[in-house]
Amino acid sequence: MLDATTRSGGTATASSGAAATELAVPAPVPPGFAARCTRALLSPWSRLSLLLVLLAAAATSVLLFEPHKLLADGWPPQVEGPVAVVLFAVAYGLVTVAFVPRPLLNLAAGALFGSELGIAAAMAGTVLGAGMSFALGRMLGQDALRPLLRGRLLKAADNQFSKHGFRSMLAVRLFPGVPFWAANYAAAVSRMGYVPFLLATALGSIPNIAAYVVAGARASTPTSPVFLIAVAAIALPALAGAVVAWRKRHHLRRR
Repeated sequence: MLDATTRSGGTATASSGAAATELAVPAPVPPGFAARCTRALLSPWSRLSLLLVLLAAAATSVLLFEPHKLLADGWPPQVEGPVAVVLFAVAYGLVTVAFVPRPLLNLAAGALFGSELGIAAAMAGTVLGAGMSFALGRMLGQDALRPLLRGRLLKAADNQFSKHGFRSMLAVRLFPGVPFWAANYAAAVSRMGYVPFLLATALGSIPNIAAYVVAGARASTPTSPVFLIAVAAIALPALAGAVVAWRKRHHLRRR
């Protein structure tokens, strides 16, 4: 009898231990749950949302800290020479991603470094900012935005950028009027290649950058011929770009 009771108690203890072990084991994760979460986080709309958050944060930081004032009013006195030029170019690229107007930065480059170094700093910053914007738009926005290109005008513009990327971007950069950031993200959403985009940006931005930088470098002598020529070089392409854009608008609508 005692032996039976012992056996019975042992069985009960074993059953309790098994139950406790069973309760301690976590519920199994449904198969494919982690994969579904990963797909959701990497989906086109999630990436587009991340892009919008990054751009909003960048724009907010510019409004709060106003780095363009640092560029326009002068560089810290402890930074000078080639280091100042490099830092200016990096800052230029970063703040153009955050929608700071490039004409202000180009004028500041001329005022701070003179014509030659100012043009070099502004060119480097322009290519850097364009490259960062293009990379962000291509990685985070292209997949979500391409299906939305349904209008005739949007399709025509996308077709122009995708098939004739270099010459289309070169024309956009040569004739000011299209905002720098808008051209960057439009090119990123299209199927334009990275190298043609950067090469066209570099070549097409030279005249506009040179005009603004020289104007900034000679701003202290507004009646000098060099300053007046620089101002004319700014105004005439802008006018020509407006005329071409007006005529191109009808051409795109007929497609």
